[in-house]
Amino acid sequence: QLQASGGGLVEPGGSLRLSCAASGFTLNRYAIGWFRQAPEKEREWVSCIARNGNTRYADTMKGRITISRDNPKKTVYLQMNSLKPEDTAVYYCAVDRDAILIWCSEATGGYDDWGQGTEVTVSS
Repeated sequence: QLQASGGGLVEPGGSLRLSCAASGFTLNRYAIGWFRQAPEKEREWVSCIARNGNTRYADTMKGRITISRDNPKKTVYLQMNSLKPEDTAVYYCAVDRDAILIWCSEATGGYDDWGQGTEVTVSS
């Protein structure tokens, strides 16, 4: 089970750190992905972290975000900086139980379990 948190209202240029807390499984045995869904848009991939710690980022947010994992706390973080109004969305984390060691997927269908989402609003 996954639970995302940390969303909120932030001004353009601001920062947020999202958290994805895992329960019921060992976090570093699986790949974890972050996705987002803006109103009336399809869910899109943001970032992911592989079992061995390799990371990937979507071009839309690359350079402004960092994904990290704290295994003892069973939590994956998404640090987001220089936020823009177009980053407004509900952000979801998800687990891929079939990912190979060094890779994580950007495909929504590759993920098995999803958290409930946390809402991020970037507005002045």
